[in-house]
Amino acid sequence: MGGTTPATRDEAAQQAGTRHRGAVVAALMLAMALAALDSTIVSTAVPQIVGDLGGFSVFSWLFSGYLLAVTVTLPVYGKLSDTFGRKPVLVVGAAVFLLGSLLCAVAWNMGALIAFRIVQGLGGGALQGTVQTLAADLYPLKERPRIQSKLSTVWAVSAVAGPGLGGVLAAYADWRWIFLVNLPIGAVALWLIVRHLREPERESAPGAGASALRARVDWAGALAVFACGGVLLTALVQGGVAWPWLSAPSLALFGTGLALVAVVVVVERRAAEPIIPGWVWRRRTIAAVNLALGALGLLMVAPTVFLPTYAQSVLGLAPVAAGFVLSVWTLSWPVSAAFSQHVYRRIGFRDTALLGIGTAALILFAFPFLPYPGEAWQPALLMLLLGAALGLFQLPLIVGVQSTVGWAERGTTTASVLFCRQTGQTVGASVFGAVANGVLAARLGGAGDLDSVTRAWDAGTAPEAARRAIADAVHAVYLGAACAAALAFLVLLCVAPRRFPVLGD
Repeated sequence: MGGTTPATRDEAAQQAGTRHRGAVVAALMLAMALAALDSTIVSTAVPQIVGDLGGFSVFSWLFSGYLLAVTVTLPVYGKLSDTFGRKPVLVVGAAVFLLGSLLCAVAWNMGALIAFRIVQGLGGGALQGTVQTLAADLYPLKERPRIQSKLSTVWAVSAVAGPGLGGVLAAYADWRWIFLVNLPIGAVALWLIVRHLREPERESAPGAGASALRARVDWAGALAVFACGGVLLTALVQGGVAWPWLSAPSLALFGTGLALVAVVVVVERRAAEPIIPGWVWRRRTIAAVNLALGALGLLMVAPTVFLPTYAQSVLGLAPVAAGFVLSVWTLSWPVSAAFSQHVYRRIGFRDTALLGIGTAALILFAFPFLPYPGEAWQPALLMLLLGAALGLFQLPLIVGVQSTVGWAERGTTTASVLFCRQTGQTVGASVFGAVANGVLAARLGGAGDLDSVTRAWDAGTAPEAARRAIADAVHAVYLGAACAAALAFLVLLCVAPRRFPVLGD
């Protein structure tokens, strides 16, 4: 029997999933909601968690540990889904995520809770990457914007609702319910996947057995990628926070990380089926999308991390109102993403993304020119416009790059895109945090950083000078985000082909 082509394999995947596609899509949306909620839901429950378990000095690892585990496992799960299929990877990932949630709910101290959050993240990486890949498997190119816009809506709403839901559960129930609530939702998603997801059978070479299948999995590469990503991302997350950038721990972590980069290159070059294959960066389309979405992760740090501080400290809004200023972009982003298909069918994936990121750069650049102290509707309007611009940017790139590869390469491609976006967010948090603290130090004569100044403002002891300094710091961050958007624009313009080499459905 001859091998199948990428196009016929996609057709088989779509036909296999069509009969139960509604149930599978519901499962994917539930899984995406879980992954998005657990990125933010813990934030407002920190006082209750610390009051119960202690460990205030290390509580930031409740977020960092989870996000690090998600990020470094994305490439591994992408390759495994191309090797074994999406269903087993998603089932195992969901089971690990639910196990981590249960363990978090019974944690007896902060160290145990951090360790179990990392277990959650090990499963969360499978949820994020495999859900996006399955969405492309189940739908032909002309229908993919519909499912991707649904997933974008779920992600945006869940990520913004997470802090509020966490606060409600911590205040009126117990912080442990933040993790227990995952169990019934995840169980329903897992049941729907097991019962309704049908994948086409994979062909294997004649005589291939279990040993041959084991040989196809680059376990050494997976371990090297995991170690390298973990060390470098830890250096970025903790640098300038737990220790100074030029301190011995920072230099040791960066040095170890660079050495592990060399190990990854050597191991992956020798592997028959590498976790991160060279074609991910040799193909212009995939390389350009990876770099552009890495820049997207970078620029997203400005609104998601710094805008709430600006809204409370500069505009004087309450936390709920400050959250609304940020959340308005979740209204325009999915609508714009759904509309983008009408644009890219006329002018192509690349030019649609250029239109979106070019507009986003102008909006970000306009933020520092808002009047001081200003009104709440002014940054809210900019966020509404920014969401619309980024919807035009992100979805065409994801749909476009997934459509340039066949089934056997789609998991790896999707994972590389998500990995770059996650890494961009980690780098952005470190870089923009340093920028904000540097501006504050310059404006206040070296007195304090952003965290200490905002705590003083919340306590009513910060002077007007601190308020202006916070405004200047956030303005500098938004200028940096505008530069990241401009970088994404240049990458797409200079590296990406004008017409993506789309495979036929």
